[in-house]
Amino acid sequence: MFANGWFSLRNVPRTLDTTDVPVISEGGRAMSEPTSRFWQLFLELFESLPRQGPGNRACVERALGLCDGLPPFPKVADLGCGVGGQTLHLAEMTRGTIVAVDLHEPSISRLRETVLSLGLSERIFPMVADMADTGLPRESFDLVWSEGALYSIGMEQALSVCRGLLRPGGFLAFTDAVWLRDDPPAEVRESFELDYPSMGRTADILVLLEKSGFSPAGHFSLPDEACWTDFYTPMEKRICEMRKQYEGDEDALAVLDRLALEPEMRRKYPEYFAYEFFTARRT
Repeated sequence: MFANGWFSLRNVPRTLDTTDVPVISEGGRAMSEPTSRFWQLFLELFESLPRQGPGNRACVERALGLCDGLPPFPKVADLGCGVGGQTLHLAEMTRGTIVAVDLHEPSISRLRETVLSLGLSERIFPMVADMADTGLPRESFDLVWSEGALYSIGMEQALSVCRGLLRPGGFLAFTDAVWLRDDPPAEVRESFELDYPSMGRTADILVLLEKSGFSPAGHFSLPDEACWTDFYTPMEKRICEMRKQYEGDEDALAVLDRLALEPEMRRKYPEYFAYEFFTARRT
């Protein structure tokens, strides 16, 4: 399971080689860390999807509606933008400029091509950078946006980074995976442990926002269609295609089985976890 869809690209090796990461033990249970073959297939899968995590246009519109008080031409930073599905929605729904940041260069290259083809190069500025240290000027944005990415550097650090980028009174909007119950089955809990062992509940995020210098403006759970229509359904279709492509390759098929866990867990255990959209204002 890869919490928030896009398994943290901070963990992807800069150069993929054939060296496997050793097997480690967690709680007495043997578990293999992702290998270079895993990352190769992971990227082949996720780069082909229209989105790298749950979400859709309606959710972008609803979250923007909670950011009451944005200027007419806001300056926006989209952190962990992937190939820019939500970036394009933001460009459609606002009239300002957007700096779209992602650590993965191929995703930014794809977004640059899209931006150019749509004639948006004067409004969307894709850039390769680590969201933990973007190099962007402090207090220069009216809105910081991030879908399924902030958790990858730790929420406390992420909120500090976002607050530093925002002007006083600026807004933050982001999605995060949250537990809905305290007693998830071992199968679903273990599926999150590799990528997001500190995952909490909605109330935990709201408390952390206030401690980090934000005033919560509203939040809502992403509906099922935001998970399935533009993310899990295309993911499962692409995994099916890749299984045919790699037929007979046991290592590749094992990786694809592992990647297929995410929609499987969502289908089996929707009452135990959700994706929440949070909005808050810098105080």
